[in-house]
Parts: sequence; structure tokens; C-alpha cells
Amino acid sequence: MSDLAKIKEPKKARIGLYSAGLHAYWEQFDGLLDCLMGYNRFIAKKLGQWGEVYNFGIVDTEDKGREAGEFFNQHNVDIIFSHAATYYTSACVLPVHQISSAPCVILNLQPTPEMAYESTGTDRWLAQCVGCSIPEISNAFNRAGIPFRVVNGLLGLSETPAFAKACEVTEHRPEAIHAWQEIEEWCMAASVKRTLRWSRFGFLGGYYSGMLDMYSDFTMLQAQTGMDIEILEMSDLDAYLKSVTDTEVSDKLGEIRDFFEISGDSPSDPIAKKPTEEQLLWSAKVACAQEKMVRDRNLDSVSYYYHGRDDYFEEVQGGFIVGFSLLNASGIACAGEGDIKTALAMKIADICQKGGSFCEIVAADFNRGTMILGHDGPFHFAIAKGKPILRGMGVYHGKRGSGISVEAKVRPGAVTTLGVTQTGDGRLKFNISEGEAIDAPILLNGNTSTHIRFSCKPVEYMDRWFQEAPTHHLALSVGHNAGLFVKIAQLLDIPYAIY
Repeated sequence: MSDLAKIKEPKKARIGLYSAGLHAYWEQFDGLLDCLMGYNRFIAKKLGQWGEVYNFGIVDTEDKGREAGEFFNQHNVDIIFSHAATYYTSACVLPVHQISSAPCVILNLQPTPEMAYESTGTDRWLAQCVGCSIPEISNAFNRAGIPFRVVNGLLGLSETPAFAKACEVTEHRPEAIHAWQEIEEWCMAASVKRTLRWSRFGFLGGYYSGMLDMYSDFTMLQAQTGMDIEILEMSDLDAYLKSVTDTEVSDKLGEIRDFFEISGDSPSDPIAKKPTEEQLLWSAKVACAQEKMVRDRNLDSVSYYYHGRDDYFEEVQGGFIVGFSLLNASGIACAGEGDIKTALAMKIADICQKGGSFCEIVAADFNRGTMILGHDGPFHFAIAKGKPILRGMGVYHGKRGSGISVEAKVRPGAVTTLGVTQTGDGRLKFNISEGEAIDAPILLNGNTSTHIRFSCKPVEYMDRWFQEAPTHHLALSVGHNAGLFVKIAQLLDIPYAIY
């Protein structure tokens, strides 16, 4: 199975960086500033892996702080890393963040695990006392109403500068590895925020009637995330469907056979059959139209549902799941039942390269101590164990229409669920939970499903989950990503719960 190219690449974060020091030191201690600026360049190079870096250099006076704030505004940065290079007064850096409102993360990264106590003088000590100012900064920022976060640990150098007395090679130390994982997550969170501000979410058709948790305030969604929402009609998709050629269908059918295993009849469920050639061809044609619509309308996501009365558009919807699964693999988050909030969760996971598949509770397995999560909607190949299976469905359970559905398992290992809900006060909220996907039997009924063992037994887990006012859908991502999703919530100013 080959990888599909992203239709739209996520936006790179615009990352601000400065190192903080005290101007009075430079004439007193020869070589100190050069050493600290070496640390600054090292940090800038590392940050360049995850975004576009705008490095102001040293902030060592109040005036330099004001210049830095203007510099970061000029470059429209999404996040600012404030590197504590040595001791500095809070008055130096406060103006940076009074002028620029970009979120601030203070880097308290000590160059060496311990000083060479018997040979270190004041000059070398000043290159190590990076945590000295953090309490002062914390107090000043708190009183000034400036939110901030701190990453603590080791700098992670691969060689010792000539200025140093002690060994500063710390790249393999856990304190450095953890610190840089935190920094990478902050950069990724900033990329998510920028990407959402430039994204367009399509809403095709309407909601599944009666699912009150699905209904969303589109103005609220745009206000809290920055995304644009384009309301689409089935006739819009039909216009693209009429433009599909036989050659395009043939190419798409080859793509489907590459990505999916075509099933036989289900041994257990009489409505889950081997897809007919007619169903495969129709799904391929509809998939071509779906991709044309996404590209022409410049969409980053599609939420969809159509309710008809045995009409042509209901037949079109019968071919949706295969094409929307392929679009998920191309970075276009697609969610059924009109669930645009879960499409947002799926998009966030995809931007972070963690998958993000459409899920809900299927059942609990009390013998295995697992929750079974899955859905009959579009699947994300990034979380799959092996090739997903295509089954022909005589009827979509509880819904009108028939067609091809995707049956798949999540690969065993760490997973994180991300649910996006709307609370009674009109605010979005993230619900986050880490667990382990295990290899266990699933139903052979054309639905994606997998067993997930969370940190507590099913009853306790559900007790905690249902108190958080969730929607019944969520995005399933691979890896333990709670720390990352919390950072995204904080940058978007969205409340969250972890359970």
C-alpha cells in the first residue's frame, strides 16, 4: 500500500526567539556574550526543524525588549520562545510581551548537568545560572497579566564550547530529550493554530436528524478556531460528479484496490457482503467527484450527511465512505453525520501526523477490560493494522441508503482519543484520553473497531468520560498525545479535560 500525497500541506509555525541577558555583564566578563549567543544559534537551528524561525538575538535592556516586541509583531509570529541565557532583570523582557501578544514559552535550559565547582569563576557561572531569573519573571508576568509556560531541563548540546569549564554534552540526557520533546510539541501546537486560521471546512448536506450533540454554531467555530466554513449542497457535488471521466474512474479504482482489501461475504452478518463490481465502480466515480470538489473549493475538511427519500442524492451518498477515507489519507479530515466538531478533532490529529479516525463507543468488553471504539464512517489509514477491508452493506445501520463500508483494526500500541464538544456556554472543549490498542477479536460487520485499554476499568472510565459533556464521536490518534493536545488547547484558549 503506497502513501497518498497531502492535498494541502499544514502551515509552518512562525517561531519567535530571543535570548535574555543583562547588558552590564558584557564588559565585565570577556567571552560570556559570545558563549550565550552560541547557545542562541543552537536553539534557533533546532527550532528550524519545526517552523520558520525569527531570531531577534539578545534582549539585555528595556529598549531592546521594546525592539524585540516590534520585531515579532512585524513577522507575525505564532509563538515566542524566551531563552533564559543567564540572569536578567524582568524589566528587560516584560516590554517584549507587552508589545507582542504571541504566546510565550520560557526556556530554562541549563547547559551542563553540574558545574566544575573547583575551577568555575563568576563568568562561567553566569552561563549556568539560567534558572535564577525564572521566579522573578513568573512574578512580573503574573502581575502584568501575561500568560506564559516554562520548559525546564538541559540544553542538549553535542559538543562543549571553548568558554565552558564543565562538560556540556547533554544531547542524550533524559532532561534534554524531554525538554526538546516539549518544545517540539509547542511548535506543533503553533502550526495547528496557524493552519486552522487558514483552513476551510466544508459542510455538505445537513445533520443526522435528532443527534442534538452534533449541532454546532458555525460562527462560534470560526470565532474560536479561525477556520472558515463553506456550506455545500449535494447539487454542488453532483456538478463535479458529472465531469468525471472513465479514465479518472479507472485510475481511482486502481487506487482503491491498492489501499483496500476487497472482502468476501461476512461469516456473521447477513447485511455485510462482498462488494459488487457495480458498487466498486460507483464508489470510485463518487471518490473522483469528492476529490475534485475538495481541490476546486480549496477545502481542508468535509463534514457530511444527506437524508433523502430513495432519491438520486441518497444513491450518491451510498458511495461516500471509500472516497472520504482516501481523502483522510490525503490530509482532508472527513467526518460523517454532519459532525464538524469531530472533523476539527480529526484535522488537528492529522496536522500533527498522528492519524485521526472517526470513532464512537461500540461496546465495552468487561472480560478484557477494554472499550471497543469504531464507526462505519470514513477511516484514516495512518492508524490501520494492515489493509482496511471493504464490505458491501445492504443497509447502513439506522440510516437510509446502502453501499460500501470500511472495516479495519487499529494497529496495537499507544493511542489517544480527542473529542471536541460544545458546552452550554457556547464554548468548545477538548476531551482527551490516552490508552493502549490491543489485538483482540472484532465484529465482521463492515465497521472499523478496535479494543482499547485505558488507565482504568470500563465502568470507571465511562463514569469519568460521561461527566465531561462529550459528543458521541471522537478522533482516534496513534501515540500518547495528551501533552500535545493540551498545548493546542492552551494556544487556542479552549478548555480541556483529561481522563
